[in-house]
Amino acid sequence: METRLSLQPPSRRTFVKGLLGTTSFWLVGGHQHWAHALAAGTQAPYTPQYFTDAEWAFLEAACERIFPQDEHGPGAHALGVPEFIDRQMDTPYGRGELWYMSGPFQEGPANLGYQLSLPPRDLYRQGIAGANAYARQQRGHDFADLESQAQVELLTAFEGGAVHFNQLSARTFFEQLRKNTMEGAFSDPIHGGNRGLGGWTMLGFPGARADFMDWVNQDGAAYPFGAVSISGETA
Repeated sequence: METRLSLQPPSRRTFVKGLLGTTSFWLVGGHQHWAHALAAGTQAPYTPQYFTDAEWAFLEAACERIFPQDEHGPGAHALGVPEFIDRQMDTPYGRGELWYMSGPFQEGPANLGYQLSLPPRDLYRQGIAGANAYARQQRGHDFADLESQAQVELLTAFEGGAVHFNQLSARTFFEQLRKNTMEGAFSDPIHGGNRGLGGWTMLGFPGARADFMDWVNQDGAAYPFGAVSISGETA
């Protein structure tokens, strides 16, 4: 079974516990538009709108290594995580319009918010280029063309902090990718990830139900209804 990063042998249970403190930056307007776009997208394979073919190949491979399919549930590919990330690149979040983006730029604790000089879309462009260049230097091929174990080893090196791309810390890029992968696996499907509500089903999360008046005073009984999206999609 593949190991989910951080590469200390975590289970899905351990990994999911780590999501409890994650802040979501993905909520954007236009829910109705997104719902129609996602419904239409189920009729054909998704075509990335921001990432190039080479970048898309990296993203699909790296997200699956970070969150692989196993006996507990689907992985990043099946959950549509790369699609989720691609869709965010053309939002105010992806363009860095949600924060003050002028200098000075300094490293700071996470509670101070986004501190980088690059908006996420530019961070991905430079990070993927750096990751592929490092993969070619160390292993002779682009990241997506390597065996899965070699991909895990490279991601482990990026996470460890010793690798530095030309203009970007590999660890900074890895942490952005890891966070966005988790968001794509567990956000509302209206944003492009959590396909088929698979992430919520794995968690037993009921989703965006308006109320729970049909299931009150049950004294700890398991909730019997499936998850529901903001769009009305049900598991």
